[in-house]
Amino acid sequence: MKNYDQLIDSALVELESCETLISLEELRLEYFGKNGEVTSILKSLSKLSEKDKKEVGKKFNLFKQNFFKNLEKKKNIIEQSQIEEKLQKEKIDISLPTREEEKLNSKIHPITHTANEIISILGSMGLNYEEGPDVENDFYNFTALNIPENHPAREMHDTFYIENNLEKLVLRTHTSPVQIRNLQKKKFPLRIFAPGRTYRCDSDITHTPMFHQVEGLVVDHSVTFANLKWFLEKFCKTFFDNEKLKLRFRPSYFPFTEPSAEVDVNCSITSGKIILGEGDKWMEILGCGMVHPNVLKMSGVDDDQLKGFAFGMGIERLSMLKYGMPDLRDFYDSNINWLSHYGFSFLETTDLSWR
Repeated sequence: MKNYDQLIDSALVELESCETLISLEELRLEYFGKNGEVTSILKSLSKLSEKDKKEVGKKFNLFKQNFFKNLEKKKNIIEQSQIEEKLQKEKIDISLPTREEEKLNSKIHPITHTANEIISILGSMGLNYEEGPDVENDFYNFTALNIPENHPAREMHDTFYIENNLEKLVLRTHTSPVQIRNLQKKKFPLRIFAPGRTYRCDSDITHTPMFHQVEGLVVDHSVTFANLKWFLEKFCKTFFDNEKLKLRFRPSYFPFTEPSAEVDVNCSITSGKIILGEGDKWMEILGCGMVHPNVLKMSGVDDDQLKGFAFGMGIERLSMLKYGMPDLRDFYDSNINWLSHYGFSFLETTDLSWR
């Protein structure tokens, strides 16, 4: 039987002297490739006696473990060295001063401006500002809102799920969980609105993975659908500053309201421009309905005389309709030219408490 110690020692010395990832790979193939030296030796084990076969097999199995362990260490050292070298060559000077011109032309982002407008209007109509966490559990985001287990909104292609061993967590898909948290407090009459960030797995001209919504909820002993219609008509006419605006309540379905409705406003479209409050065309702007009895029940509200209405709307969508922005994705492109055109001065923004 041959003495293979010299082969093994030589391979480990060569491995230690490698200085590039390419030379590492070439060395690996030289010894353990399809036609490598060690591979060939292991293929010829069948020709040896049983005793020699065990001895050689054990020797090369141990060598293989040491070789690949040292190869991985050497690979990490080379990669780290390459990263450090790259960082030195690509060092960026971040100490440059800002341009004075940019300071003078600072603008409020349209999302912030529109949110401030909505907050001001809903606050003046008697609703109280409420907030909730961006990360919610399954109960608040789905179950308490009467969303069935097999509902498409629960699927991975619609919802961002967060790995957690204790409970199922999601990035909230709407601001409606804030309604549940406030219903559980059982402090009636309840009149709240909740603006905030929401998240869904979607991205195109009318959808982004993160967007902003505002929910409204009124619960009392004498609330009717007529109250809801009056409230939304008053809000829309005030927000769009247009008393000629007409609203159409179109029957729809939401798991958390019954009856449910989509709200459209009348408009005309001329040369691709949407003009609200005139014409015989209709544009959807929000969803609403009377709070489903199951939602009240799952929130711990056991007073059968309590009724409520709820509504929800996209802040970006309202901003696009009011200020003529064609593409939702532009809100998040960080384009200074776009912001200079569509942004607002500090004097135009009503409530700077919005975050």
